[in-house]
Amino acid sequence: MNRPSWDEYFMEMAEVAEKRSTCTRRTVGAVIVKDNRIMATGYNGVPTGIEHCGDRGCLREKLNVPSGQRHELCRGLHAEQNAIIQAAHLGQSIANGTLYCTNQPCVICAKMIINAGIDRIVIKEGYPDELAVEMLTEAGLKIEVLVRP
Repeated sequence: MNRPSWDEYFMEMAEVAEKRSTCTRRTVGAVIVKDNRIMATGYNGVPTGIEHCGDRGCLREKLNVPSGQRHELCRGLHAEQNAIIQAAHLGQSIANGTLYCTNQPCVICAKMIINAGIDRIVIKEGYPDELAVEMLTEAGLKIEVLVRP
């Protein structure tokens, strides 16, 4: 039997969460795990009850905002943010957990991850945000890229 490793398994879960994304520019999924148990999931998209960008149009596209810049000019939340919010909403402690994310966190998410007490970050691919890497490194968090066979 060829079972996936825990990292592969949880990254596949993040990839499934990514399929729920409503962002028209980049789809991202995230899973927060503690003791090999899923505590919360998230994907990028607008808050509950808000019209999706696919229906309304992307503000960042309209303003020609490059990827990785001016995150405040977006109606949506990032997958990591939604996973952290979901954990808080459900009363789940994510301190000392691992974040699996299909993209490297941006600097806004990095700050939230640090203060949420996440111990480990595993990503599928990078993102153009060096400040995020710098801050995560300074906080003692290493971003691990999952290499699949």
